[in-house]
Amino acid sequence: MSTAEVRIHPTAIVGPGADLGVGVEIGPYAIVEEGTVLGDRVRIGPHAHIARGARLAEDVQVFTGAVVGSIPQDLKFGGEETTLEIGARTVIREFCDLNRGTKAHGRSEIGSDCLLMAYVHVAHDCIVGDHCILANVVQLGGHVELGEWVIIGGGTPVHQFCRIGAHAMVGGGYRVVQDVPPYMLAAGEPLRPHGLNSIGLRRRGFSVETISTLKKAYRILYRSGLNTTQALERIREELPGSPEVTHLLDFITASRRGLSG
Repeated sequence: MSTAEVRIHPTAIVGPGADLGVGVEIGPYAIVEEGTVLGDRVRIGPHAHIARGARLAEDVQVFTGAVVGSIPQDLKFGGEETTLEIGARTVIREFCDLNRGTKAHGRSEIGSDCLLMAYVHVAHDCIVGDHCILANVVQLGGHVELGEWVIIGGGTPVHQFCRIGAHAMVGGGYRVVQDVPPYMLAAGEPLRPHGLNSIGLRRRGFSVETISTLKKAYRILYRSGLNTTQALERIREELPGSPEVTHLLDFITASRRGLSG
């Protein structure tokens, strides 16, 4: 344990094998178990529990009552040594519950610059990309994958093994039971795409031409009356050369649970 500039409240419990970076702060009644790694300037709030196997990069903030790196809620879990890895500057708000991986993947991963609002659950073996926002009470089942810049509205459960593609946005209070392609807005019961996430794409610097091309791909995929195989073939013929369209096609082709809508 490095002691340089580390501030630990007298009521906190820190395991002797915890690896603490410079400037770490650990609040009242927090527990940091042996076998954890806290990067420089990590801040742990009151009553938070950082469990064995948690790996927090620099400037991560963990708020009151969050449980980070707890063992999976998976009956197949056999006590194997796995991890939960959280990227730099990610914020974990009150009472989140974030599980580490199982032998299936070995780890759960949450990227950098994410915001996980209160009561979010991230189950075992999930992969959450950079810059994602999970609003209050979002619940990710095991093996869920989120691309970068995904936004999920409050109270939304995501079924195990589902994927949500990069830059997609899912409305609050709906169920995600199949894959949501990149760049889409999704809402409704059952969940289905409602157009392109154009505002989000503009905010992130996508060109007008790129957004227009993705809109054409969306119309072919969801408004042409073609089945998925036919739509993908037409998109390849009519919209060649776009890396964003290629990413969209690759995501759809790799889908195991099928597409929402």
